Amino acid sequence: MHSGPGPSAGSAREPGSGTGTGKRARLVDIAAQAGVSEATVSRVLNGRPGVSAPTVQAVLTALDVLGYERPTRLRQRSAGLVGLVVPELDNPIFPAFAQVIETTCGQHGYTPVLCTQTPGGVGEDEYVEMLLDRGVSGIIFVSGLHADVSTDTSRYQKLTGRGLPVVFVNGYVSSVEAPFVSTDDTVATELAIHHLASLGHRRIGFASGPDRYVPARRKLAAFRACLDEPALQSNGVTGIVEQSLFSVEGGHAAAVRLFDEGVTGVVCGSDLMALGAIRAARQRGLDVPGDISVVGYDDSPLIAFTDPPLTSVRQPVHAMGLAAVRALIDEINGHGAPRAEYLFRPELVVRGSTGPARPR
Repeated sequence: MHSGPGPSAGSAREPGSGTGTGKRARLVDIAAQAGVSEATVSRVLNGRPGVSAPTVQAVLTALDVLGYERPTRLRQRSAGLVGLVVPELDNPIFPAFAQVIETTCGQHGYTPVLCTQTPGGVGEDEYVEMLLDRGVSGIIFVSGLHADVSTDTSRYQKLTGRGLPVVFVNGYVSSVEAPFVSTDDTVATELAIHHLASLGHRRIGFASGPDRYVPARRKLAAFRACLDEPALQSNGVTGIVEQSLFSVEGGHAAAVRLFDEGVTGVVCGSDLMALGAIRAARQRGLDVPGDISVVGYDDSPLIAFTDPPLTSVRQPVHAMGLAAVRALIDEINGHGAPRAEYLFRPELVVRGSTGPARPR
């Protein structure tokens, strides 16, 4: 959650402006953020008349953005806030989701509060408590704990039980009554395998993250089912699985083991893993795609500009982000979005990291 500037000796403090806040609000900072005068900020914070509703909302939003708590008597006006919880920003697919969701929220008059988890930092549960304290109208979770089958799902049942609208992206929990928006992992895996098989690859590796995550588990099941297809079996297509971490280092480690098993094509669980696989190939003196073909997953921003440009299965981020926001707003407005999982079809984007298998 964004933290604003801390208190200082030069902080301006109007009578009553700190009521209900955890630190002194610098009027100059709030005014600059809201695009209004310091006098206007003072009038809003002290509940004085003569300020238009849009200006009041601009000042309150500035407080939120800068990390200040709203004065207690103004918190009931925070109905326009929604929480957005993402696991990290290092993987470019998560900023992509965040951008679409934030933009769409803004177009509907809602201010998103972005909460990013970091190793050793604030966790999802702590962020949820902060968001509840802010009086958010709802929360969108992107690849959160709901995607981990080992997690206790009662945390989400408590949220829905208190009537808080929630929407989940990529990860499904059957026991939670809420809308879920996911990429179709089965289709994604089939697209990658059939692409490699059509290029003549007969020994295909699957580099994925831990199978405690719903998307990884679904991709793994699809990988095994796809290799059982009669058409692939008749062509001698076989596969091997290596599970690691969803990172460049994880992809590198998994690829090294797959190369030892003689694979010529590698399907990866993320673009970052695919970059690790390409690095592992080069360290062995293998050419991509001459010796090894690599397929990523996500088609995250800038991945088309890697060397070589990465073939990847694209998540429909824009459509999914729009659907998640619309479902949340329907929930907020009492329309009740259907409690189900909506699967969005991915797209294979073929670039330079895949090519025909060399005869062996």
